[in-house]
Amino acid sequence: MTGAVVGATALREVMSRFATGVTVVTVGGEHPHGMTANAFTSVSLDPPLVLCCVARSATMHEALPEAGRFAVSIMDADQGAVARHFADKRRPTGEREFAGLDWAPGPLSGAPLLTGSLAWLECELAHRHDGGDHTIYIGRVLDCGVGEGERALLFYGSTFHHL
Repeated sequence: MTGAVVGATALREVMSRFATGVTVVTVGGEHPHGMTANAFTSVSLDPPLVLCCVARSATMHEALPEAGRFAVSIMDADQGAVARHFADKRRPTGEREFAGLDWAPGPLSGAPLLTGSLAWLECELAHRHDGGDHTIYIGRVLDCGVGEGERALLFYGSTFHHL
């Protein structure tokens, strides 16, 4: 491809009109890390695969392949503050990043699973693909479950909403 057909600002404006769910993707280990992501979706039921797109400039871009396994917590409508926390580039890093939050390590991934989430998945990195200024990470789902909530946190028009 020789050049972009549209500019980044125009594409961002158009994509802000597409409502998405909100997740927090986490890795465990020596340097636990989390990141808010709305570029997340299922890929396949058999085999069970999901994908998450991560900016090349994000800390998670290197943290996820280093960990090899990751977790995804699907945010409940009441978890807007949690989603904002993991989207804040000024937040503390490492274990301090999770201070004051309710979470438990995933039994298969060791990655933090956030309490109160609508649902969660534990994944093993299966593939990664170039996606321009992002990398598309494909995870094989090792385990998953649902929480008790029923109201989803959504991202639309560059802000959070809920069902």
